[in-house]
Amino acid sequence: MHSDPIADMLTRIRNGLLAGHTTVKIPNSKLKQEIARILKEEGYIVDYRLGDEKPFPMINVELKYYGDRRHRRPVITGLERVSRPGRRVYSGRRDLPWVLSGMGIAIVSTSQGVMTADEARRRGVGGEVLCKVW
Repeated sequence: MHSDPIADMLTRIRNGLLAGHTTVKIPNSKLKQEIARILKEEGYIVDYRLGDEKPFPMINVELKYYGDRRHRRPVITGLERVSRPGRRVYSGRRDLPWVLSGMGIAIVSTSQGVMTADEARRRGVGGEVLCKVW
């Protein structure tokens, strides 16, 4: 049992990238599926699929790299967990964080669902800042 499943997801992705793996397996939850969906839409991962493992289904995340085979570099250079179980971080619509002056994304859990900070600004909502990706 993990006390912070989102941090576990980010750590599995970070470790998979550092090890050069093409895919990583993450225990499934609706929130993790939404984070994986956003990472795919923003171009940070190739794809994600739900596995059919029993009794605990997994999310198979296909990691994205650039460059030729010898000089392959991961697309994601940094992942940071912002809001943790011990210290929740909430931001209003005017205070949502910018990541590397717009070069990265912040993922926010709002009353209208999980979205990037840019989308939350457009919709005029704030929420819990889950993580930053660049």
